[in-house]
Amino acid sequence: MKRTDRLMDIVLALQQRPETAQSLAEKLEVSKRTILRDMQSLSEMGIPLYSVTGPSGGFRLMEGYRLSPLQLDSQEAMTVLFALKALTKMADTPFNRARWTVMDKISAALPDDLLRQIDPVLRHVQMDVPERKVKTPQLSALMEHTAKSRWLKVLYRSVSRRRWLQLKPERLYTAHGFWYCEAFSVTHGERRTFRVDRMERMEMTDEPGEQQGMSGRRPELDVKQPVPATPTRIVAKLSYRGALLAEQDEHIGELVKQISDEEWEVDFMCPPSEFGWAVRFFFSLGTDATVIAPQTLRYEIYRLASELCSRYKPEQKAENAGKGEKSHDSF
Repeated sequence: MKRTDRLMDIVLALQQRPETAQSLAEKLEVSKRTILRDMQSLSEMGIPLYSVTGPSGGFRLMEGYRLSPLQLDSQEAMTVLFALKALTKMADTPFNRARWTVMDKISAALPDDLLRQIDPVLRHVQMDVPERKVKTPQLSALMEHTAKSRWLKVLYRSVSRRRWLQLKPERLYTAHGFWYCEAFSVTHGERRTFRVDRMERMEMTDEPGEQQGMSGRRPELDVKQPVPATPTRIVAKLSYRGALLAEQDEHIGELVKQISDEEWEVDFMCPPSEFGWAVRFFFSLGTDATVIAPQTLRYEIYRLASELCSRYKPEQKAENAGKGEKSHDSF
């Protein structure tokens, strides 16, 4: 980093909050001695700096002092526009209009020579966001409720049914083109992840009592064997395609490891509440996954595969008709 850029970064940081020499050194990846020299240079340049001693001390700017806005170098401008371009690929966000107007404002404020530097890079570097047509009308309100730690009654549409849930949202994030909400569910008695586009209605509600909050029943799972009472270690071998699919999962994606040129592995502890998900997930991978352990998971996948074979087993009449056609063709 050039020294002039570093001096600018120091002033911009101090506009936001007090900083110690050590905190600035860590952020700008230089030594504390270098920061102290920079502070001396800024003072000599007429920047109104002062320092405060004590546990909450540090360097500060005199109140009212501000640099001209939008002092971006090429890397900073490219970082902002790169992130904004990724947002424009999403079908729905809390910033639908703003994501377009802010790009125009930033581009208009940047010098032409800077735009010419970053445009070729932005055309060839993109963040892959799957195209989704779903809308999330509750997203903006949910963001506000989450920030204020409110309890909610949410009409939620799952794969199998539609019902009211009592939730305390804790975190919102986007992955694979969808918006997700991590929340504590009184209904389920545990923290769960919910698709925001499946939230149809939302109402504020009072905080549940301690007994109500802990009495959520375990959800029904489509498994015949008893659900494990403790976390279960799951080990599975994956093909190349299976590894790609597993890597897309938000919970186990980072645990996929390549163990040879043609084989991958995932090894993780599965909570009891997610055992039904594990059955469905590895069953959906078909021949691109081989579960090594536990035996209960292998049995459940075998059971589902047997049911699927029974469903698609050719009828005897069709088999006989096929044989008849073959014998007729042989004459």
